[in-house]
Formats: sequence, structure tokens, C-alpha cells
Amino acid sequence: MAKKPFASSADLGEKQETLEILGDGIYALTAEGDPNVGAIEGEDFIVAFEARATPRAANDWLAMLREHTDKPVKYLVLSHYHAVRVLGASAFEAESIITHEKTRLLIEERGLQDWASEYGRMPRLFREPDGIPGLTHPDIVFSDRLEIPLGGNRGDLVLAYCGRGHTAGDIIAWLPQQQVLFAGDLVEAAAALYTGDAFHFDWSTTTLDRVKAYNAQVLVGGRGAVVRGGEAVNAAIEQTRGFLKGMIEKVGAVHKRGGTLKEAFEATHAHLAPKFGQWPIFEHCLPFDVQRLWDEFDGIDWPRIWTDERDQAVWDQLQD
Repeated sequence: MAKKPFASSADLGEKQETLEILGDGIYALTAEGDPNVGAIEGEDFIVAFEARATPRAANDWLAMLREHTDKPVKYLVLSHYHAVRVLGASAFEAESIITHEKTRLLIEERGLQDWASEYGRMPRLFREPDGIPGLTHPDIVFSDRLEIPLGGNRGDLVLAYCGRGHTAGDIIAWLPQQQVLFAGDLVEAAAALYTGDAFHFDWSTTTLDRVKAYNAQVLVGGRGAVVRGGEAVNAAIEQTRGFLKGMIEKVGAVHKRGGTLKEAFEATHAHLAPKFGQWPIFEHCLPFDVQRLWDEFDGIDWPRIWTDERDQAVWDQLQD
């Protein structure tokens, strides 16, 4: 059997990008399983949600947004620290960049390694990588909740920390008046979960419970289509939970009986593939997901840093 191409290195086909207007001045850009981004208009400013992997990629998104509004970007909100979400920040020329306090820590601790790792895994997302000026550092951080008044009759935008999940510092953006939730990578709609820096036990329980408690009517996940209607939103959240619980069940069983990491990967793949195997980046993610969960079962609470060398070693061990 031919060896599978490393991660998403062979995924070079362009994805169809779709800008959707979710309400008055509320925008989402989806791209067939590539990372989603969004924007919310205030009375005289914009709050952008996520930055994309490079300034060029971010400018492509901003060009579409500028067909609808010419307000300046006052705040750029980054849901977490991963390179494909943050390295395009300079294109927004935002007054301030907002993250959770743990995201700032993670950028400082492992931002350079993550940059190299994600570029190696997903090169197509890094349009004109030489245009990246360096790591993205926030100037506003918070621990639990931050409200941004949007002005006029637009209400507030609530940024909130729901607990450890996809990373230690994921945040959501919630529009209570419009019942629209930008969930970042805490929820994926028909796209596989990357959990290589995750806290599986927290994420699959209390963190998703808190996300679900918003009772959103529209949800923009980290990848996949926009989800509309309360029932469909809850289904997307439970689909995400099911992926995590399936991993915990299969990896946990192999770990408990003293099996190997390879056996845990094979058991997890066999269990998840019938339901999730055709989703974007499933084959890419699963080796790194299983390795991180195995570490958690070994008692390693804080995720080990991924480097391009470690990426390749885990891939070669599991995804052959």
C-alpha cells in the first residue's frame, strides 16, 4: 500500500469561498472545510473574528468584506493561537488584537514551532508566506468575559471563555441580540476535529456544555458550513462531542489494557471512519489527535509542543 501523503501537504486544490450575511452587519466566510472567519459591524467600526494564515489570505477575505462595508477594523479577535488563525493579522490594521490570556502565553511559549508545524502540514493555506511579518501578539487579553458595545441598536458582542477545549485558551464570540455564535474550533460542522493541543476530557464535557447553554440559533464553527436553527446547532455540538467521546473510549480501552499507541490509533480510526472519515482533514488530524489523547492518559496535562520533526515522526509511526 502506498504511503499516505503527509498531513494536508497533497491537498492543493482551491476551495470555493462563500461569504454569508447572517444578520444586519454579521458576516461569515466559509470555504468547504478550510478555516472559517467572520466579522461583526459596530456603529462605526468592525470586529473581525480570526485572521487567516497570511496577510495575503486575510486581504482576500477583506476584499470580499469591503464589498459590504468600508468601516475600519477596530478589534481583531483571535479564538486561539494556531498559526492558520493568527499569522495574517497585520492585514487588518486593527487598533487592538484580543485573545484569552492563555492564548498570549501559548503564542509566547510555542508560536514559532507552531508556525513551522502548520506550514508543513497545510501549505496551501499559507498564500504568500513571505508576507508574514512575524508572530501575532495581542494587546488586550481577558480571563473569563469581555463585552464590546457595538453602538446604535446593535447590542453587545460578548467574548467568553468556556473552558479548556481545542486549546487551553479558546474563546467564543456571542451576539445575544441576534443569537449568533462564533464558536471557533470548539465546534466543527461536518469537518474533522484537530485535537493535537486539546484537553479532551474538559472539552467533551463541561466546555461543550457551556457552549451549548448559549442556545444559539446560528453557529459558525471553526470549519464547515454555517449551522442554522437551534436543533441543528445542538446537533453540531453533539456531533463534535461524539467525535471526542469516541476517541476517549477507544484510546482509553487500549491504554488501559497496556496496548500500543499504534493499536489505539487503529482502533480509533476503525471506530470513527464510518461516520467521520469523509470529512475534511480527517486523515490529516487523527494521528496527532490520538497521540495527544494518549499523552493525557499518561498524565501529561499540558500539551507537548509540536515541531515539524515531531509531526513527521508521529505521522510515520501511525499513518502509514
